[in-house]
Amino acid sequence: MQADFPHRKRGARAQSKNMESFNMPTLKTLQAFADVVESNDHVGAIMNFYAPEARTQENDGAWRVGREALAARERAVLASFDGVKTTRLGPLMLDGDHSAICWRFEFTGRDGKVRRMEEVAWQTWRDEVLIEERFFFDPQQMMR
Repeated sequence: MQADFPHRKRGARAQSKNMESFNMPTLKTLQAFADVVESNDHVGAIMNFYAPEARTQENDGAWRVGREALAARERAVLASFDGVKTTRLGPLMLDGDHSAICWRFEFTGRDGKVRRMEEVAWQTWRDEVLIEERFFFDPQQMMR
């Protein structure tokens, strides 16, 4: 079933510092993205909302680049667990072409143990798609 993703439509326009024009995301787009993530379709969120050249970074780690590579890594991470439950912990925050979302992930390991992790995702959008997402979290959470 093909979903109707509102980010395929154009939102408000803005200009970057180098004067190129781009469309800012709408709250409707951000909500649609959050809904897909919260439904635990993390790979679908990447494939449907990330730009082909998107990049991500975890804390101060190396950048990962390219939607296909990001989706492949997400598939591999998810495959290493029996399940994951994703919960948004607060409101969606949107200001211009930036947004922030606070998440809790509950990963069920092969041993049946549930490990919880909370993170803040800081996002940059262009033309209603994510071009950059940085994740801030305490890696020790998964050791508890």
